[in-house]
This record gives sequence, structure tokens and C-alpha cells, in this order.
Amino acid sequence: MTTILLLVCISCLLLLFATWRSISEKEKLPPGPITVPILGNILQLNPWKLPESLKKLSKKYGSVFTVYVGPQKIVVLYGYDVVKEALIDQADDFSGRGSLPLLRKLFQGTGILTSNGEVWKQLRRFALTTLRDFGMGKKSIEERIQEEACFLVERIKNTHEQPFNPGNFLVHAVSNVICSVVFGVRFDYEDKKFLTLVDLIEENTKLQNSIQTQLYNFFPNVMEYLPGPHQKLTKNIEEVDQFTSEIIAEHQETLDPTCPRDFIDAFINKMEQEKGNGRSEFTIETLRRTTLDLFLAGTGTTSITLRHGFLILQKYPEITEKIQKEIDSVIGQDRSPCMADRSRMPYTDAVVREIQRFVDLLPLNVPHAVIKDTKFRDYFIPKDTMILPVLNSVLHDSKEFPNPEKFDPGHFLNANGTLKKSDYFMPFSAGKRICVGEGLARMELFIFLTAILQKFTLKPVMDPKDIDISPLTTSLANIPRPYEVSFLPR
Repeated sequence: MTTILLLVCISCLLLLFATWRSISEKEKLPPGPITVPILGNILQLNPWKLPESLKKLSKKYGSVFTVYVGPQKIVVLYGYDVVKEALIDQADDFSGRGSLPLLRKLFQGTGILTSNGEVWKQLRRFALTTLRDFGMGKKSIEERIQEEACFLVERIKNTHEQPFNPGNFLVHAVSNVICSVVFGVRFDYEDKKFLTLVDLIEENTKLQNSIQTQLYNFFPNVMEYLPGPHQKLTKNIEEVDQFTSEIIAEHQETLDPTCPRDFIDAFINKMEQEKGNGRSEFTIETLRRTTLDLFLAGTGTTSITLRHGFLILQKYPEITEKIQKEIDSVIGQDRSPCMADRSRMPYTDAVVREIQRFVDLLPLNVPHAVIKDTKFRDYFIPKDTMILPVLNSVLHDSKEFPNPEKFDPGHFLNANGTLKKSDYFMPFSAGKRICVGEGLARMELFIFLTAILQKFTLKPVMDPKDIDISPLTTSLANIPRPYEVSFLPR
């Protein structure tokens, strides 16, 4: 009996110690709303308006707070100061990628987007170097964009001023740029395989905002066995993955190591160089996933931003006229726009930036994670905790951008009309995980927009006052409402 009593006492003490330790640790975490067993704080988060839900919570709990989505603990960073402090001032600590179940399922923790540790460092460094120094082919990246812009302008001419939805035209053109960089080829706009791939990506853009897809990230063990859009999204990615795998196989057969044609060739050469390294991060699997990353990201984000942009410009024809006056003054009608023109076109540059700020494409950012136990301000954040640096709170900061819900190029212009830069402008995120394709996207946005407005004037199918420029969905990504517009030759 004495032994039994002693064991019971020891067990009780251990239980009390564990409980105290758990409570003590939780007290060090940033504050947050009371959780409900199993559900966490889901009842306090509107899946269709997550940025708005987080804004309300920030008013009550401050700029750093904790929410639970099911069992998943998430520390939310709301506002420029805390986002900068985490992603830039403590960049190394916050350089991990948050492990969303859906991303983990789709990309299996490899590639640039979802990998961590040494794999991520090596792949990111290689991708940045290769994209930056892409003098390996016959054309620079800028020349490829200019060429594609010419094809796009010619395609728009063939609509003969009839109203149409420009979404497909824009996504095909943008996708062809990344295809030429990664795959070494551009596709004809009527190529059936190319059209199928782009359609899959477009469909996934819509599917990722469905409630079932979001619930998968909260309850993967349950949603894995339920039908819904999240299952279709997975199948679509598998089809795109199969396409990239076939192209990689073709490259392996036709490779000339002395004359790499594109990103894939450069990667294969790197694999060959590290063949004797048993711990090399450059494998056929990481090539497949990295190629898939670049293709998906390079197709979707920029084309969606352009679609938003041309919808906004229809609502404000006076802004379009100012851009066209600047185009006529700096570029004229006889040559293609180039990046060297941007420094002499502050108004156009300001409009492009304002489109990105206003659109707020990824309002919640892609989740980060701390790579070690981290002290942040007065709080303790355990290793691997998911971090949500809310970009919406930075891009729509009312102090930096007065009346942030209004589209106003003046947000990026000084009183004398020169470009005003802002540290708050971080549509590509910031720090160690800033978008690899930032430079490419900036070139595409400027060249495609100026090339189109150089040759065409936008004619809406309705009164500009009635055009709704608010996003169709506000959750993981802000998608523009479908619209039609006529392009009138200038």
C-alpha cells in the first residue's frame, strides 16, 4: 500500500508539474482569444473574410497575438512595425516556412516554396543566381517579356474592338514568359496542351479559396477522406507536375552541357557537378518541385495583378489618360517599352505600385515559421510555431497610405510629381522569404501594362461609376471580378 500511495503521489506531482509548465509556457505566448476544444478559434474567424477577422482581433489583443485553427497554433503579426521587426530585423529566426497541410501534400516539402533548412537555402540561392544572370540563352529576360508583349498586342488587335474578358490573354502571355525562362520555349496561344495547363492553374486559383480547401489546412485527417474542391485541386497539380516531368525528361535527353538553354538545363548541370556528393540537395525530385514552383508562381500572381489593374483603370479613365501622355512623351509609338523607361515615368511607376498595393494579392502572406525557440518583444515563441505576417495590415496602413481603401497613385508620388518610395510597400513580402520572382514580376507588370496602353484605349461596357473593383473573394488570395472591355486602337 505504501508503494502504491508513493507512486500515486509521484504521478500527481508530475501531472501538476506538467500542467504548471504548460500554463507557464502559454502565458509567455502572445495573448489571444479563448479557444474551444478541437475547433480552436475557428468560430471567431470568418473563412471568407480572414483579413477582416484578424483586424478585429488585433484591435483587442494588439499587434502580436495567438490564434488556434483547430490544434494548429498561429502567431499573427499585424502592422508594419512587427512585420518589419520579425521578417527583417530578426530575419533568420523567422525564415522558416509554415507547414500548411495542403501545401505539404501538394509539394511534399521540397522546392523553393515549402522547403526548409539547407534544402531551401541551396535551392533559393541557385534560383536567384540563375534568374539574375540569365544571360545563358540567346535572349535576356527583358527581351523575352518585350517579345511576348508584342504577341499580346497583336492578339488584342485581332479582337477588332469587340468587348471580351482579357483574363485568358493576360495569363497566356505571362505564363509564356516563365515557360521561356524555365522550359526554354514559348507556346503558341492555340497550343492545346498549353491551354489545358493554364486552365488548370486558373481553376486552382478559384479552388484554393473554397471553404473545403481552407478546412483541409485545419482538419487534414478528416478532409482527406471527404470529396470536394480540395480533391480536384490536388488532381490538377498532379497533371501540371506530370507535364513538367515530361519536359525535364526531354531536357535530359537533349542536353548540351556547354550550352544550357534554360533553368532546367542549368539545374541538370548542377546535378551533374554534385554527382559525387551523396548529400546534395540537387536531385531530380527537387528539380521537379522547383520547376513546378516557378511555373505556378510565375503564371498566376502577375496575370491576376494585371487583370485587377485593367479593371481599375476602366473605372478611372483620367488615370489612364495621364499614363498614356507619359508613354507618348517618353516612349512614343515607334518602339517597345523597356525597363530603362521606368525611371523617366514616375506617374506610370506610381500607378503600377498602387495597383499592387490596392489589390493586396496575398493579404495574409504565405505562412512563415520560427526555426528555433524565439524571443520576440516580451513573448516566447516555440520552435516551428507558424507565423502569419499579415501583408494586408502593411499595404493598407492608414498612416502611410491615407484612405487606403481608395485607389490613389498619389500614395506613391511626391508633391512635385516625382516617385515617392515607401518601406511599407512589400507586396512580395520581405526578408529571407521574399518572392524569388520579384524582379521578373516587376518587369512584366511595367512592360505589359505600358505596351498595351501604348497601343490601346480602354472602353468599358458600362458606366465607369458602376464598375466594382472590390475583389471577388477575400481570403487566401484576392481575385478580380470577371469583366469585359473593348480595346480601341490609338
